Amino acid sequence: MNKVALVTGGTRGIGADISRQLQAAGRTVVASYAGNDAAAAAFKAETGIQVMKFDAGDYAACEAAVAKITAEVGPIAILVNNAGITRDATLSRLTRDMWDAVMDTNLGSCFNLCKLTFDAMRAAKFGRVVNIGSINGQAGQYGQVNYAAAKSGIHGFTKALALEGARYNITVNAIAPGYVDTEMVRAVPADVLQKIVARIPVGRLGHAADIARGVCFLTADDAEFITGSTLSINGGQHMY
Repeated sequence: MNKVALVTGGTRGIGADISRQLQAAGRTVVASYAGNDAAAAAFKAETGIQVMKFDAGDYAACEAAVAKITAEVGPIAILVNNAGITRDATLSRLTRDMWDAVMDTNLGSCFNLCKLTFDAMRAAKFGRVVNIGSINGQAGQYGQVNYAAAKSGIHGFTKALALEGARYNITVNAIAPGYVDTEMVRAVPADVLQKIVARIPVGRLGHAADIARGVCFLTADDAEFITGSTLSINGGQHMY
């Protein structure tokens, strides 16, 4: 049976390309999403990939989703924690609700889904976990103390969990994307975007496919000697 892969935030942007490339690699993919029903329906119609709506930052919702996937599709062997949101503001304007929303979705989701899938991976003596961090979790970014803290937390979470999984053939790695040509980045004013690109040595924004290729590499069956690593895919913008 093909190994089952769950990709959170897997119907749009970077997540959609991750889902497509994992499917092309022979994985049985389930792509989760939080709220955009129209985009999820269009993605499912285009790819045939099963989609599932739940809040990755809500433990009870994740618990129900993992149970449903396990019963209907099979045990989750590959987990890509890609779900993420932004609630940008300088600290003086940042509210506790904005902080909590980003922490719950971006970092809490990693705990929720790793906690709920790790035992089955351990029993199967196989697991591949990839957590999507960010260049801004490595270098910081003005107006993103919540986002940068959550993404930096992902990098530490990854290293610690990798130590727990290593003896069971469970690898846990992270990818730190730079600026990628997604809907969110395309909304940046043209003059600001031009300055961002000027700071990227390769001279362009990343593509979602660049990140997805990294995920496929780290989740391969024979990638068992790579764990606890953070793969920076940022065009040379930040060498960490």
